[in-house]
Amino acid sequence: MTEFLLELKGITVKFGGFKALDDLNLSLRTGELRTVIGPNGAGKTTFLDVITGKVKPIEGDVYFKGKSLLKQREHRIARLGIGRKFQSPRVFEKLSVFDNLALAVAWPKKPIPLLLESTNRAEHARIDKLMSIVNLQAKSTVLAGSLSHGQKQWLEIAMLVGQKPDLLLVDEPVAGLTDEETDLTADLLKSLAGENTVLVIDHDMDFIRRLDSTVTVLHQGHVLCEGDMETIQKEPRVIEVYLGQPEEGIS
Repeated sequence: MTEFLLELKGITVKFGGFKALDDLNLSLRTGELRTVIGPNGAGKTTFLDVITGKVKPIEGDVYFKGKSLLKQREHRIARLGIGRKFQSPRVFEKLSVFDNLALAVAWPKKPIPLLLESTNRAEHARIDKLMSIVNLQAKSTVLAGSLSHGQKQWLEIAMLVGQKPDLLLVDEPVAGLTDEETDLTADLLKSLAGENTVLVIDHDMDFIRRLDSTVTVLHQGHVLCEGDMETIQKEPRVIEVYLGQPEEGIS
């Protein structure tokens, strides 16, 4: 069995004459927390689109649990165990926090019966655990639309975890959050790693430092460098193309 949960090998994606990804190589181990950063246009969103099957590369391959994903459709890739959280929270605003999570944990996914039937004991226990993880126990009966932006982000992360994916792809989870919410989100994602494999894309350097994970820097569609944040922020190539400031200005 391969030592990597996810491998991207030689991925190239073109849109017209523009190379969004150019011979991209990246590997992710089971249980790892990885952060991906890069300037606008570096290929971060396209990179996630390739993993989830929304975009097909013209060269290279994507392996998940040792098997190629290139011939799989998006819904099938999701069922194989890859969950994606987009930047803007996607929750059912007219349903309670509890009911949002009930939809996430139930199987098979049949929304109408789910809304008419009560959850069983096992599902109820899972929902309680998920609310505890994201500190939303006191909001159980509150409509999701009444939550703060940060709480909606946490609810969606809990919904994603409730579906038991092997890999969580989390896109800019702290955009629009307060400093306190940003710190809590970092702590939440750190707590999920190990039992889950988590890949996070973001621009907030303080948030990324708090995650304390391996950082992959994308530039012009390929990996510029990788390492811990202390190493990355001193790398001259990263300062030039992304951080854009002398070393003393990016601490």
